[in-house]
Amino acid sequence: MTVLPDDGLSLAAEFPDATHEQWQRLVEGVLRKSGKDASGDAAEDALSTKLEDGLTTRPLYTAPETADETGFPGFAPFVRGGSPVGGSAGGWDVRQRYLGSDPARVNEAVLTDLENGVTSIWLSLGGPGGLPVDALPRALDGVYLDLAPVSLDAGAEYADAARALLRLYAERGVAPAAARASLGADPLGHEARTGEVLDLAGAVGLAREAAAHWPGVRALAVDALPYHEAGGSAAEELGLSLATGVAYLRALTDTGAAPADALGVQAALGQLEFRYAATADQFLTIAKFRAARRLWARIAEACGAPDAGAQRQHAVTSPVMMTRRDPWVNMLRTTVACMAAGVGGADSVTVLPFDHELGLPDAFARRISRNTSTILLEESHLARVIDPAGGSYYVEQLTDELAHAAWEFFQTIEKAGGLAAALRSGLVADRLAATWAERSKKLAKRREPITGVSEFPLLSEKPLDREPAPAGPTGGLPRVRRDEAYEALRARSDAHLAATGNRPRIFLAALGPAAAHTARATFAANLFQAGGVEPVHDPVSVDPATAAEAYAASGADGMAVLCSSDALYEEQAEAVAAALRSAGATTVFLAGKPGTSADAVDEYVFAGCDAVAVLSSVLDRMGVSS
Repeated sequence: MTVLPDDGLSLAAEFPDATHEQWQRLVEGVLRKSGKDASGDAAEDALSTKLEDGLTTRPLYTAPETADETGFPGFAPFVRGGSPVGGSAGGWDVRQRYLGSDPARVNEAVLTDLENGVTSIWLSLGGPGGLPVDALPRALDGVYLDLAPVSLDAGAEYADAARALLRLYAERGVAPAAARASLGADPLGHEARTGEVLDLAGAVGLAREAAAHWPGVRALAVDALPYHEAGGSAAEELGLSLATGVAYLRALTDTGAAPADALGVQAALGQLEFRYAATADQFLTIAKFRAARRLWARIAEACGAPDAGAQRQHAVTSPVMMTRRDPWVNMLRTTVACMAAGVGGADSVTVLPFDHELGLPDAFARRISRNTSTILLEESHLARVIDPAGGSYYVEQLTDELAHAAWEFFQTIEKAGGLAAALRSGLVADRLAATWAERSKKLAKRREPITGVSEFPLLSEKPLDREPAPAGPTGGLPRVRRDEAYEALRARSDAHLAATGNRPRIFLAALGPAAAHTARATFAANLFQAGGVEPVHDPVSVDPATAAEAYAASGADGMAVLCSSDALYEEQAEAVAAALRSAGATTVFLAGKPGTSADAVDEYVFAGCDAVAVLSSVLDRMGVSS
């Protein structure tokens, strides 16, 4: 039996520590085998990934590279959480959202959800198709308002909705100290969504009343979703939320016309709740919520109240990432996003139902939505660890870099005169549009894949039928979706199917044995199905003698694609392409590197090609109307 020494040393002490330079040399060797000649930092850069906002994900992070001064949970700068105990006491607040104009149906859904794990209510009121403000008492009938916090989203009608809720508290005998609510006043967010300018005076009045009489009520919401939904990056979302919060702090603490009514900085800070999107990019989402707290703590410190700068955060799973095709995958996306928000330290989390983009959710979708948080809290015990991402070299560095990028954009907004001026000058719209244009290129080239849409689509999928949801506000910043370009292509295919009984078709001319063509045939099939073009791969393999007959039997609409290895392309591509043309193919693609068998084919499809442009052109040439 081996006896360990009693001097406190571990067996690992007998082995020397590996150095960063040694690791880089190993990377250099691997790169040389793949045909890349890079050394030192250049070798490491070759394995790095560029993100939005000038951020870079590197392959290796070590302790000396991490950010300093992350602090402790519950203490400034609140990077590690707004509370010393994190969510270990009860987890995050599970906040469900409710749409629709029928108060009875909303009430039924609210009561069902509260009985099955939801802990707070987020109501959409006012506007066309929304719940009427005067129907609020009916929608909350049977709800124990001293137990279930209520969050309101009423757009321009925020003042009426807030008064209605406060009256309801009084009528039902809820003590002011027991009321927990977010009144949702967000004039600048409303302007971003609609272009309609609202006076801040009403929101300021609500905040002063809440601060004086309702200690558990926050009057103002700083909603960053309009910027996220317009295509903004994580840093832009954070920077614009800071600009919004600062604008509200200025209004709340203004001692101009009525100095006696102005709130102190600490009271003003307590009137704000911040809302951010949580995406399926788990590490970026974790870093975003941690960076948001750090940035807001810096604002509070500059205002003279550093200990009051614990940002109250509401996370909402991103509407931008939700898809209309293969919506079941949205369950996976929202699970990852919910987990990331919880790990990042969000106080409240709303998981949008998987059918959110199709209309009003059904009971099954709402059940899955609320159970997502329940599983993460009760079965995975995610909240029982305080700041579970803390100490990760990657997360700490990403948080630091994201905070700096967001602060730089915040300063840009302030130099432009503040958020209101930046919105009205077009600065915000132009910046977000440029960001979305760059991201759209990645989506079109499938560098950012969308499972079930741009990757592994299912043309035989039966669409879900949902009652239409109320139309959202318009007139301000646009609303974008990751799937919008592919959705337009699929809609063209659907219309063609309805008119002709068949989808547009392309013939896969696979050459040689399965080992030679399977990879590229699978690639081509996925690519064309992303545009609603049905690939016909029958027979499994063709040659110059059988290609013409197989193409004629396929029902293809003038298109074929060669799929095989480079070696077989050299042997057979020219003859097979000629046979396909003799049978009526007007365009012959080749799945592979551009330039391969250039004299034999017309076009190429390959990893990194602009799939949207290719598919749109294919549908045009097939005569599929747009």
